[in-house]
Amino acid sequence: MINDADISENQLLHSYGEKVCMNLLKDHTTQQNIYWATDSYADYGEDFTFFAPITLDKITSYASKEGKVITKEQYNVLVKKYPEEKDNYQEIIRPRAVKSKEEQTQRAKDKAEVFTPAWICNAQNNLIDEEWFGRKERLFNSPDPKNPQKWINNEEKIEFPEGKTWKDYVADTRLEITCGEAPYLCNRYDAVTGEYNENVKYRIGMLDRKLRIVSENTKDSKDWILWAKIALRATYGFEWQGDNLLLAREALFFTFEEHYIAQFGEKKFNQNKMRMMPGAAYIISWNVWQMDGLIYGLPGHTPKELSSEEKKRIIQDFEKKKSDLGIFRTPEAEKKLDAERERLIHKEYPPFERFCLIKDFLKGINLQKSTLRNIDFHDKSAIKQTFESLVNKNNNK
Repeated sequence: MINDADISENQLLHSYGEKVCMNLLKDHTTQQNIYWATDSYADYGEDFTFFAPITLDKITSYASKEGKVITKEQYNVLVKKYPEEKDNYQEIIRPRAVKSKEEQTQRAKDKAEVFTPAWICNAQNNLIDEEWFGRKERLFNSPDPKNPQKWINNEEKIEFPEGKTWKDYVADTRLEITCGEAPYLCNRYDAVTGEYNENVKYRIGMLDRKLRIVSENTKDSKDWILWAKIALRATYGFEWQGDNLLLAREALFFTFEEHYIAQFGEKKFNQNKMRMMPGAAYIISWNVWQMDGLIYGLPGHTPKELSSEEKKRIIQDFEKKKSDLGIFRTPEAEKKLDAERERLIHKEYPPFERFCLIKDFLKGINLQKSTLRNIDFHDKSAIKQTFESLVNKNNNK
């Protein structure tokens, strides 16, 4: 358990192994690693430039104050021989709150990177819940009349309005756009001050709220894991910069861990962690993804793949071509047109020229089934779709 805003990637690797770490570094659109998508680290060398992949050996390396990068093995040898050198090195990936003011300012200039304090995240998340519950009272917290930057926590069990259940809330989709380190999704720490939030029950992130509801309404560890994973499956976010994306994924991962420990204790967690946490990492790797939100493609690339609207037009055009055949509309002619249409629609594009893929993990699942179990979910075979097609589908409703 990492009770700190700054998650150590070396500790993550030690606790969970390479497979979980590789999942948290994976981009499913390209089937490759996420990449830096920033030149903030370019002074460290070619492997840290904009399009370079973020690899496990890089995130477990250490950088000196002078900008020298060494592997974790070299670091261990160095500090064993010269203990005083420990203060001169730090891990590569760090939350914005613990970076230097100079670096924060530069990233704000380059990519408009400005993180939102917890009190604003809380106020806006409250607006979402007020709309969903249809009331302002007796929700997760209420404004402190003495200080607009503080709030008063609701210590009572959350009650649900007529016609809605706690399961509906847990499974309701939430998305944080351009999520940075995901302060709207999870509130392990204040993204501005870096202050760690120990009491998971009163964290204000959208996933935190779902997990509080799970803890208040499930009867045992097995039931908790079932519904906590449903909460994860319904929680999404996308981000441009690879370092922020990794931090966001880690934040969701450890949020899941910390809520379980708060409910059942560390001993129970250690008994179950390798049965539940790799699956959580897989879901997170799909639901929190790298994307330029203006083009629905990967940062620094332009998608050449056909949009859902263009595919729709092609289908309509070919239906018209069939109608125009008139007396020449034979099965053979239709088959030829269908083949040409499919070739145009399903043309393969290079990985970095595609629209970003996501999964709908809950599609086709009856969440109200009384015998619902973890084996009812088939995450690896869940339906894939482009985020672009999902946006256009909703815009056309």
